[in-house]
Amino acid sequence: MIAISEIFGPTIQGEGSLIGTPTVFVRTGGCDYRCSWCDTMHAVDKKYKDEWLAMSASEVFQQVETLSGGKPILITLSGGNPAIQDLSELIRLGKAKGYRFAMETQGSVSAPWFAELDYLTLSPKPPSSKMRFDQIRFDTTLHNAQDINVSLKIVVADDADLEWAAEIKQQYPQLPLYLQPCNLELEGNPSLDSLTTKTLNLVEEVMQRGWFDATVLPQLHVYLWGNEKGV
Repeated sequence: MIAISEIFGPTIQGEGSLIGTPTVFVRTGGCDYRCSWCDTMHAVDKKYKDEWLAMSASEVFQQVETLSGGKPILITLSGGNPAIQDLSELIRLGKAKGYRFAMETQGSVSAPWFAELDYLTLSPKPPSSKMRFDQIRFDTTLHNAQDINVSLKIVVADDADLEWAAEIKQQYPQLPLYLQPCNLELEGNPSLDSLTTKTLNLVEEVMQRGWFDATVLPQLHVYLWGNEKGV
């Protein structure tokens, strides 16, 4: 059984290499991290566990099919940390009917079934998260996904995060790098002016550093829907 926080869509992916791509989200419950600025605590903190549903892979996929009208669409596996559960059966069911799968994880947990994904976004957490980066685990995760489309996404909240991103960029030059400003306004709706300023500042930093192989993106879903869930 899979612990599910929510399943929703069709909507668009709001960040990373697949930004703007139509998708259905399968958000699992549970995480091995507690980031200081986490914007999905309802899928992380065990105090919300009573709101999560225990569903079989076939039940999850049936709901996805209903939402997509039976038309194959990208399925985004999110969390929490979706890597802590075995989602291989869900992927098998979906691929048999032409669905594609993307997953985002911090790279703290790896499994052989990652090789069955179509896209993997590795999003290691910077210093502002108050979480420790475990490079051995990250490298193991990367090894299990070496034959699929893998990209690197780093959230930047402050100067220390940007310096840390520079180190990660140097260590993993083979991975396409996506940078985005961190939304720290988690109560109510964030200020669009503030989000724009943070994005502009990040763009300026990236240009000054000559990181012309990096991509700077906003969190598109935050611009469109604020901190609303299920969009």
